[in-house]
Amino acid sequence: MKILVFTEGTVLKHVSDDRIKDYSSYVPVGGAVEKLTVWTENGAEISYLTSRVKFMEIKQIKDVLKNFDFPGDMVHARQEDETYKQVVMTVKPDLLIEDDCKSIGGEAEMISFGLKSEAGIHVIVVPEFGGIDHLPDNLEELKEFGKKEEVATTRDDTY
Repeated sequence: MKILVFTEGTVLKHVSDDRIKDYSSYVPVGGAVEKLTVWTENGAEISYLTSRVKFMEIKQIKDVLKNFDFPGDMVHARQEDETYKQVVMTVKPDLLIEDDCKSIGGEAEMISFGLKSEAGIHVIVVPEFGGIDHLPDNLEELKEFGKKEEVATTRDDTY
């Protein structure tokens, strides 16, 4: 299974508001490294997508991923005139994991906003800076995570 994980806000975060543009100081969100390592050990191919487009900023994100031992070494980035959708369609992952972009405008800023279901890419959206720790370790369960909504119903036979 090919998994594409958005970096900033999903598995990486800034250490303080005054260092939001100091990408070299970013740290993992929760147990992201451990979760991604489990998926890799279970057979997943992990790659990353950064919001950065400048060479040095992309390098800083790559260095942070390497320094914290994130599995996988492929970091995808947009060219200046390229959309996230174009990058995702080139990578063609089975699964895209991104955050809800709450601090920068929400759904309209999300990668999946421009994807259509016929692309065949399952998307899991997590809360910004909320991490991926809650996602299943099992890849079969991960493939299905969030695809169907379970509606809780109650039945009252006393009337």
